[in-house]
Amino acid sequence: MSSATNSIGPYPKTDIEQQTQDQRVQEQTSSKLSFRHRIKHFTFAWYLSTMSTGGLAIALGETPHQFLGLYHIGLTVYILNVLLFLLLTLLTLLRLALYPRHVLASLTHPSESLFISALPLSLSVLLAGLQIYTVTHGPSPASPWLLNLLYTLYIIYTILSLLTSTTHTYLLIARSPLRPIPYTPALFLPGYSAMLTGTVASLIASSQPPQRAALVVLTGVAWQGFGWCVSFLAVGMYLKSLLDTGLPVKKMQPGMFIPVGAAAYSIVALVGLAGGVPAAGGGAGGFFDKYPQMRDVLKPVAVFVGMFLYVFAFWLFALAVVANFQAVLSEGGMEFGLGWWAFVFPNVGFTLSTSVLGKELESEAILWVASGMTVLLVVIWIVSAVACVRAVWNGSIVWPGRDEDKDR
Repeated sequence: MSSATNSIGPYPKTDIEQQTQDQRVQEQTSSKLSFRHRIKHFTFAWYLSTMSTGGLAIALGETPHQFLGLYHIGLTVYILNVLLFLLLTLLTLLRLALYPRHVLASLTHPSESLFISALPLSLSVLLAGLQIYTVTHGPSPASPWLLNLLYTLYIIYTILSLLTSTTHTYLLIARSPLRPIPYTPALFLPGYSAMLTGTVASLIASSQPPQRAALVVLTGVAWQGFGWCVSFLAVGMYLKSLLDTGLPVKKMQPGMFIPVGAAAYSIVALVGLAGGVPAAGGGAGGFFDKYPQMRDVLKPVAVFVGMFLYVFAFWLFALAVVANFQAVLSEGGMEFGLGWWAFVFPNVGFTLSTSVLGKELESEAILWVASGMTVLLVVIWIVSAVACVRAVWNGSIVWPGRDEDKDR
């Protein structure tokens, strides 16, 4: 069986082979297709766009240097992401209704199945954004019903993320028609869905009542640990793949940023969870009452662990930057693929981790770096969004032979 390809995976195919295949597809599908035919190729990779748009809203809400109107700009981006998520879900359900066998086959497809985890990841950024724009930076004090809603949604997401990650991995092991399964950065996504539980927990813990905060902190640490372990294994696979096969084809190189998020979001989660530890005697329970200095001890430890991971994240980031600059400046440039959204979402984590460490270290220089990174995220998101719309309009994506289901 021939190797499958996807939008962010370095499969063993050269740029010349990729261009030859794209030209062949162009010749075979030169006539215009109806909406019904195009919706068949509306893959789960589209949820990378809601991951990135929601991530941008979080970055705007948490950027160190706020100015008048920034809250409303971020809120607008968040609402846009909610609408985008609903639209993508509607189109996904329409695809399921029209092509049920095709969609069900994607559950075990070695390429498209990896992107199913982008759906729960999109839910995580929606939940995080809800916390930021309604509680953290919203009206004070927050309504009790809103805190109850956030807590309930968080518990549901912890269960969903673990089930998704476990089921997804099992299906790849037991049902994938391709052996061996080629490495792709999309292999990070199942671990991401659990790991982002820790990031969400770090955002909501401090606003919850003590007993609930205790559960949020403990589950956040546990899920973060699980996600980081899975992601760290994937980092090893990622580096081995680069050494064995070289850089991925140009349109897939944005996926090189995905490993950056594994370390970056871990920093955000650990520092935030340490700060969300409920105070002793507040009603959190015996474990937290037994160690009254827990928050004071864990906070500096979390910062030091964050610094320990930060340079590793920067190294992964630097590798991705150099590779993508080379691809963009090379002859022919870089063709758009849905993997372009990996320019945004992982780097949201890198930006947030820079901001978190800057606040804890009380370094204005680091905070300004984080603010500058936020500006760059906005620019990159705009470029990716415009390129995405153009690609749909021109038939470069959502078209037979040009998406993650291109061999079906």
